[in-house]
Amino acid sequence: MLYFVARRLVSALSVVLATLIATFALFFIAPTDPAAAICGERNCTQQRYEEITKNLNLDRPKVEQFADYTIGIFAGRDFTTSGVTQHCAAPCLGFSFKNDRPVTELIGSRFPVTLSLVLGYAVLVLTIGVFVGSMAAKRRGSLGDRALMTSTLVVSSVPYYIVALMVALYLTIVYPILPRGEWTPPSENFGKFIAGLLTPWLVLGIYNCTSYARYSRGSMVETLSEDYIRTARAKGLSDRVVTYKHALRSGLIPVVTIFGLDIAGSLGGAIFTERIFDLPGLGQLVLDSLNNYDLPVIMGTVLVASVIIVAMNFLVDIGYSLIDPRVRLS
Repeated sequence: MLYFVARRLVSALSVVLATLIATFALFFIAPTDPAAAICGERNCTQQRYEEITKNLNLDRPKVEQFADYTIGIFAGRDFTTSGVTQHCAAPCLGFSFKNDRPVTELIGSRFPVTLSLVLGYAVLVLTIGVFVGSMAAKRRGSLGDRALMTSTLVVSSVPYYIVALMVALYLTIVYPILPRGEWTPPSENFGKFIAGLLTPWLVLGIYNCTSYARYSRGSMVETLSEDYIRTARAKGLSDRVVTYKHALRSGLIPVVTIFGLDIAGSLGGAIFTERIFDLPGLGQLVLDSLNNYDLPVIMGTVLVASVIIVAMNFLVDIGYSLIDPRVRLS
């Protein structure tokens, strides 16, 4: 098991390094002028342009620029704006000259919003999606099975942003049945925290649990036809034990794959949900940075998103080995 984990860890670190190099090349080696883009077309004086160029070391060779950026991630860096030197503590992902703050601080202030949104969504998609899929698999071919699968196809055939817009418009504004989206830190008021995220949780969770229900059903139907399941039933085990103790464990493997990648992508920025329900998360930060041409923030969010995806893939691999020990031997 330790050898399996070590191999996956080395692979994950190599992917992160490759992503770091590719991201740096995309923003700083491409045939563009990063300092001009960061400074902006309006109110960009020559002094500020030179200041940004010096802070980003754009007047030095590309290898030294990459080395300084990488060292800053582990040891921090200093940036000077308007004659004032500010220290960007490790992990330093750059400095936003538009917001006059380190990128790490900006991402750190927005990350709890996206994390709270994704955690609530994860609970809903796993509990509802896996439960509905398992129930449909147990009653394969029945009227209930067909009704459940048809309803999931109908819901998932409508684009998510349309569903979210309709809910936000009709169920929170025209007919205020559900509370509007609002961010309140749980440490300040836990009741408002739950109420502010309830509608985004329900919309995001119920919409996406339809795909989890289909995946769970397909995997469970295949698993329930395996020889060891028939053997378990022949030994006199109850249908509940056979389904939820033996079959569900193997049937969860494809669901774990989708869940890991889905959560990683959502943590990288649930853009539609945050925009529609006005939640100040990573998705909003990315959109604002694109509008302002804030390249350091965009680059920082890309790196954070890539690390999250790699980390979730690593956890999925570990989850495979725990669910199905045969994976460790492959």
